[in-house]
Amino acid sequence: MRRLLLPVALLAAIPADAAAEAIARARVVMDAPQVRLADLFDNPGPNGGRILGPSPAPGQRYVVPVAQLAAIARANGLTLAGGGPTLVERPGRPIAREEAEAALRQALAAAGAAIGAEARLELQPFTPPTVPLGATPQLVVEDLAWDQASGRFAATLTAIAAGEQPARARLAGRLNDLVAVPVTVRRLPAGTPVTASDVRIVRLAPDRVPADAVLDPAELGGQVLRRALPPGVPIGQAELGGRPLVVKDQPVVMAIEIPGLVVTAQGRALEHGARGDTVQVLNIASRAVVEATVVGPGRVRVTPGSLPVSPPADRRLANRRAEPTR
Repeated sequence: MRRLLLPVALLAAIPADAAAEAIARARVVMDAPQVRLADLFDNPGPNGGRILGPSPAPGQRYVVPVAQLAAIARANGLTLAGGGPTLVERPGRPIAREEAEAALRQALAAAGAAIGAEARLELQPFTPPTVPLGATPQLVVEDLAWDQASGRFAATLTAIAAGEQPARARLAGRLNDLVAVPVTVRRLPAGTPVTASDVRIVRLAPDRVPADAVLDPAELGGQVLRRALPPGVPIGQAELGGRPLVVKDQPVVMAIEIPGLVVTAQGRALEHGARGDTVQVLNIASRAVVEATVVGPGRVRVTPGSLPVSPPADRRLANRRAEPTR
């Protein structure tokens, strides 16, 4: 809050004749850009319409001290009979963020930015300009600086209302043109072939999209994941292991290579696998589950001497039957 110093010339403009008594008001709420004599005093006399000076800026206030009120009264043929100091305030409204963003979008588009309806403006905190209540100001973006590579910008937002001094605020931030990208709809374990039903399209800020992210769901095409992924994340090319050469629950040829001899057996894949992946395979003949390496379509290689990862199914069943009943 500050004290008002009205021009000295106005204080001596009118000689004091018969001094009528006037009472200074304690508080004045202005809706005009100038303060008049009748705004400050009750019983202002014939000079009530005289302009004394500017009102506070919208949203601001100041105080007229008693000594200055007495001087103003004398200069206008009045005697200050009481009251004061006087608080003079003027209501205002700050420009809404949405209004500032709309003006900024237009300015960026005029500067050549490819700014779509879903592009996101990240504005740094700023103090918006304040305009009179009920005013519909013209918003002008001045001194715009925009870097296309980084999307960063800086500018001055000017609010112009009729009869008022322009109100300005500095704007800075970044323009993010959102990227449409497929993200997982649920947790996907490692080895899962990813199809279009496993993802949905969302729009993300560029800094949230990996450089190698798959942007077209058709590129997934059943490729298996090298690692498990949580829900709601993009899928990078590095996380895809190619299309499976071995499909879960489908028959495979198991090859056991020993020096000078290759022994083959029929098996059933218990996991999906791309070339080079290690998968579990059920040996149809022995019912043992072993680990094998995918070497081609429907073909796996079993290392000689590999131990079963679980007992054969027939042996497990026999063990259960042999257990005594308690």
